[in-house]
Amino acid sequence: MTPQPIPAPPTATYRLQLQPAFPFAAAEAAVPYLAALGVSHLHLSPVLEAVPGSLHGYDVVDHARVRDELGGEEGLRALARTAREHGLGLIVDIVPNHMAAVPRFNRALWEVLRDGPQSPYARWFDIDWEAGGGQVLMPVLGHRIGEVWDQLKVDGDVLRYHEHAFPLREGTAKLPLPQLLDAQWYRLGWWRLARTELNYRRFFTISDLIGVRVEDPEVFAATHGKILQLLREGVLEGLRIDHPDGLADPGPYLQRLHEATGGRWTVVEKILNDGEQLPAAWPVAGTTGYDALRHIDGLFTDPAGAGELLGQYRRFAAPPADRGGDWAATVRRAAYKVVTRELATEVDRLTRVGSLICTSDPALRDHAPWALRTAIRELLVRLHVYRPYVNGGSEFVLSEEAAAEARAVFAVPEEAGAVDVVRNLVIGRLGHGPDQVAFATRFGQIASALHAKSVEDTAFYRYVPLMSATEVGGNPGSPAVSPELFHAYCARVQRDWPLTGTVLSTHDTKRSADVRAGIAVLTECPDRWAGLLAEVTEQTARADAPAAPDLQVAWAAWQTAVGFGRGVPEDPSGGPGDRLREAMLKHVREAGLHTSWTEQNPAYEEAVARFVEAGPGGPPLHTVEEFAGALRRHLRANVLGAALLHLTMPGVPDVYQGTESEYLALVDPDNRRPPRFRPELLRRLDARHGGGDFPGALDVRGLPEVSGLPEVPGLPEVPGLPEVPGQPEVSELPEVSELPEVSGASEVAAGAAGVPGASEVAAGAARVPGAPGVSDAQDLSGPPDLSAEKLALTATALRLRRRRPELFGDAATYEPLDAQGPGAAHCVAFVRSGEVICAVTRLSLRLADAGGWRDTQLPLPEGRWSDLLSPGRSFAGHARVAELFTELPVALLVRTEPGTGGDGL
Repeated sequence: MTPQPIPAPPTATYRLQLQPAFPFAAAEAAVPYLAALGVSHLHLSPVLEAVPGSLHGYDVVDHARVRDELGGEEGLRALARTAREHGLGLIVDIVPNHMAAVPRFNRALWEVLRDGPQSPYARWFDIDWEAGGGQVLMPVLGHRIGEVWDQLKVDGDVLRYHEHAFPLREGTAKLPLPQLLDAQWYRLGWWRLARTELNYRRFFTISDLIGVRVEDPEVFAATHGKILQLLREGVLEGLRIDHPDGLADPGPYLQRLHEATGGRWTVVEKILNDGEQLPAAWPVAGTTGYDALRHIDGLFTDPAGAGELLGQYRRFAAPPADRGGDWAATVRRAAYKVVTRELATEVDRLTRVGSLICTSDPALRDHAPWALRTAIRELLVRLHVYRPYVNGGSEFVLSEEAAAEARAVFAVPEEAGAVDVVRNLVIGRLGHGPDQVAFATRFGQIASALHAKSVEDTAFYRYVPLMSATEVGGNPGSPAVSPELFHAYCARVQRDWPLTGTVLSTHDTKRSADVRAGIAVLTECPDRWAGLLAEVTEQTARADAPAAPDLQVAWAAWQTAVGFGRGVPEDPSGGPGDRLREAMLKHVREAGLHTSWTEQNPAYEEAVARFVEAGPGGPPLHTVEEFAGALRRHLRANVLGAALLHLTMPGVPDVYQGTESEYLALVDPDNRRPPRFRPELLRRLDARHGGGDFPGALDVRGLPEVSGLPEVPGLPEVPGLPEVPGQPEVSELPEVSELPEVSGASEVAAGAAGVPGASEVAAGAARVPGAPGVSDAQDLSGPPDLSAEKLALTATALRLRRRRPELFGDAATYEPLDAQGPGAAHCVAFVRSGEVICAVTRLSLRLADAGGWRDTQLPLPEGRWSDLLSPGRSFAGHARVAELFTELPVALLVRTEPGTGGDGL
């Protein structure tokens, strides 16, 4: 087939989580609705063959095949054809860093375990053969091998252990079991040995995902061939790259990928901390957008109120500083725990490389392995980014201050010289030979795993004064972002990475954007939150309901209920109480203070479940819902404001499935359910505007409800590998349970019932958006269905982007627009390319408390401007903000050409 021309970059993408319950056919049925919504591309989760039953697809087993359970390659091509007929392209998520370490499904790994280092597939995997005495540890046994001896079965040329199957080395099948095991290229071991004896690189601490060496050109070609073919043939148009920080050297990999794809739009899942920049040499469009999430969320967080919440939290829960009381101390303790326990085997391997370097250099020979190991740990825990890069300023990331702190750990100053050796190896000051490069590479790979596990997966669950801030890419220690910082960030993105991805919700966010929006309102009313907490605590005590086993859990559960519990309808998989209970059980296991995934405390977990069922998920939830209902108009300002900023700021917005309407979801697997679309809301929207005034309106009559999903196909084995008759699917060992999945769950209705509100107007006063009942107030309760409002806003902005991509693309401009007057700090506005203005309300409750907008004005650029979100309303000159936000707490203005009387766009 003739290669297709390079397609234009997306104007907006829509993320779909494919799984057996939502295959390609279900996505294809949704295409008319998503095209009408206004996106330019569908963004698909991984599509290559994965472990049967996988609900996420990141456990790839065969890069040469499109996943059968999703409909196979023909299903993907059919989706692409239908998408193309509706003007849509496909972006796909790829996983270069790892594969599933499940040999009965992974043909390449099967052959390595059978044939050892001589296998042509041995170069695929990052295996340290020497460390294992020539054997690869496969940590799959439920107990020590002596306790499961009789559960190992030889079946022809296959060794079986429950659902696991392993190949036998040629000529060994007839040996007695002890000799047979010793003769293999692998060693079956107790799963707990993975922490200290694993000799292959893995994804974070998950031993069921083995690292792949895509830095090898042959491995790159083999693992990317199918994806590149689909790109050349126009089936796919762009890529999302999962976890580039895990690769040996992401820069050269991305350069090879860029050349192989012809420069198609590609974004990387690189999480940037405050002040960190994406390496400028990476030939990508940008990140997947967690940096945008951090800046948008921070804008709707009141810094003073966040500080008050922190004080209340410390008084209520009294957590020790390093166990949730202080952010920096909590992160440091969590990092020590992860680096000394979960990542012990990775640190040992790095230490061996460092010792080899020192042994071969007379000037370094007397640095003992224990000193190098200590230096490695002490420097790793002091990193403030996911991964330092030698060409990305790692000498500043591994600062002299951090090195001085690490040296101070050593009792004997002379032994502290190991810190300088490690630091100089990482930043390339001790040469660039193979061992030195390997050391710097492995240090960076460990650093990324350490940061993810210690911050995202531990500290975020221990430090909980404001749970909207404990989000991927977030900074709980400094959660607020000023308008000035937000504008500076946007200007930098437009200048350096104008086609980067931006997100608000993803399959990895701990809470959906709308849940976070509800929690963020608490920073504007910390005293009200304290009153609610006292009330529900008293209610549960009066009812003699089970108390929380610790007060950090109580605080976290009640705060989650404020963001999540408002008006969530029952669904077949359980109501809000059931979903909250499951999320809180994951919360306490991730925190690891009283229970964990690998050392579960059943009594403690049962106490947590009973507390949630009787408290935040029980009768007191009604009190929480009333509390949230009273704040509904301010939640509305946050939800609509965040959505509009996301859709109009620099970058390419990615809309997560279902989030075009109000979407309440917690941590995975809650946020990975098959979506429920709302085409009826889109019909109402277009019908109201007659398909004319609404920009880019499409005929959505007859859009499918997308409720009946195709039958799920069978679960195939990898062709050519032995069948395992009668065995259950691959078991989830405790290390894998960090990524629990839920099967058969249907998505919660995206449109939670709104809270109707009558106008609350002070006598003789105008009405102020976001501040009912105060001077210049305007009823902000609006229609009772926030889902309809959010969908209208989303479709309007997406359709505008699709009609006029040049206003938002790489040649566009971004200019802050400053309001003037007493409420100026509560209006955030900017101009895109001189033709579009986005204006939103921030901290609307604080605005109400301060007296409303009063005489606040927004000086508009020359011309007349029409509000696409409130058709028929236009403004010029110095617009009174109270009038601008009469109907909604946000506005999307387009310049009207003089004399036309209509939309100049």
